[in-house]
Amino acid sequence: MTRDAYHHGDLRQALIAAALAVVEEGGAEALSLRELAASLEVSRAAPYRHFPDRDALLAAVAARGFEDLNVGYEAALASPGDGRERLRAASFVYVDFAAARPGLFKLMFESDLLAREHPPAVLIPPADRSYHLLWRAVEGAEPEADEKTVKARTITMWSTLYGFLALDRARRFKPFMTTPLTRAEIVEAVIAAAICQIPVPAR
Repeated sequence: MTRDAYHHGDLRQALIAAALAVVEEGGAEALSLRELAASLEVSRAAPYRHFPDRDALLAAVAARGFEDLNVGYEAALASPGDGRERLRAASFVYVDFAAARPGLFKLMFESDLLAREHPPAVLIPPADRSYHLLWRAVEGAEPEADEKTVKARTITMWSTLYGFLALDRARRFKPFMTTPLTRAEIVEAVIAAAICQIPVPAR
């Protein structure tokens, strides 16, 4: 398209797609609205017709990330096997997403977007759905558990997976700690622990 030739709505989606690529490659700190406008061959003012500031665009990018993650969760919940096998599949979706899209994962789970008193409205539905899909996966693996137990197990499982990912990203696992394990074997062990070693809360 020529300069500013995007139809209404097309530019918004183009900005989100381009920003998503930047975030995935270099993280949220690499995103510049000015550089994004130049890459799309639109005026510097054009992005502001759709996003009031950089923060709003980042929220839309994070929302897209949760939507993509949710597609993976939904596929896991629809996969063959029993509830525990589907929970295992959902756990792999989370770990694989973090490995494949680290910049986006960091924006989704480590930025302050969802920690604010008033999180960006665009982000709330897909982020909430992400948690509820994970909750459903735990519930499916433990159909006899009550709500309190399912919530405790969901939080414990999620914390186990996220804790592993945070340590791995920080390169805290040194060769002497992991040899002769392969990364695949480590991930298998972490997911097995997250799924199987979940305490039942006191009643």
